[in-house]
Amino acid sequence: MYPKIHIHLKKYQENIDVISQLFSKSNVGLLAVTKVFMADQMLVDVINQSHVDMIGDSRLKNLKTIQTSKQKVLLRIPQVSEISDVVKYTDISLQSELEVIDLINHEAIKVNKKHQIILMFDLGDLREGVFYKDDYLKIIHEILKMEAIELIGVGTNLTCYGGVIPTSETYEKLELIIETIEKEFHLNLKIISGGNSSSIPLLSSGKLPPYINQLRIGEALVLGRETAYGNPILGMHDDVFTLEASIIELKKKPSMPEGILGRDAFGNPVKFFDQGEILRAILAVGRQDIHPDHLIPPKGVEILGASSDHLIVQIIGLNLEVGDTIEFKLTYGGILSLMTSPYVEKHYVKSL
Repeated sequence: MYPKIHIHLKKYQENIDVISQLFSKSNVGLLAVTKVFMADQMLVDVINQSHVDMIGDSRLKNLKTIQTSKQKVLLRIPQVSEISDVVKYTDISLQSELEVIDLINHEAIKVNKKHQIILMFDLGDLREGVFYKDDYLKIIHEILKMEAIELIGVGTNLTCYGGVIPTSETYEKLELIIETIEKEFHLNLKIISGGNSSSIPLLSSGKLPPYINQLRIGEALVLGRETAYGNPILGMHDDVFTLEASIIELKKKPSMPEGILGRDAFGNPVKFFDQGEILRAILAVGRQDIHPDHLIPPKGVEILGASSDHLIVQIIGLNLEVGDTIEFKLTYGGILSLMTSPYVEKHYVKSL
């Protein structure tokens, strides 16, 4: 049945191997992020057989079901309603709110458990974290008084919300924070979690600051590229995940609609260019499954648009029939959408 997302397990394993080899040349630990594929156990099993140090996910629902002997890290700041599950199902969590950390402390005391945290700092990307200019020493002081909380490190997130590229200058803000905390409280922070796939260019060039000893890698493992500039990483696959969809209509039609034009089904104004009569295919996949901007078509296929249930493409120079299928590469957002759609069948490919 289609649409079908092909999950290439061998390619994922080879991508992990390439990144692991890169990380092994430094003192940087590799945390594999599983959120984009809903922590699918078949892919988690590939991670389990690798040299990955930890598994991280932003969804507690995923961390509840993951079967692994590796440490499980909650990447999203937890909701107050999730406190008991954080303590029960994770080993480490990223934190930024003192009130939430205090609630976790009380819950951990109840169950006689120690919970480890990494305190996140916002260096200017403006996503999660204590803002680097704020008085963070007061927060550290309160955390260290908590009986069931172990502060094992600090971290930051870059190139996500604000698109801030990791640079030596940006990381100097984190270095000052580390030095200040360790000196003030006579601590040795075990983990300095310096970012995500956008930090790979610095690591590859040997310019990643030596005090950073962990990166949280997701996109590079599934798309074979770093995310600061979008460049491919040598030896890695960009098609760990592909979408195959079937043609349900194939006809020559005008390229311009007839009549007064308004908006499409999603309230967007429409634009068309007159190319005369074109060969158009309709595929049985739509925006309910994936936004067309997240599809990368093969040669000879041009995406024209999509409704909730239909993807409309122009066919150029290909000999296709109704019932044939077309396979697309995917963006990170495309993988995320398809893996969470109940209408898309998963197909596991174990060999290259």
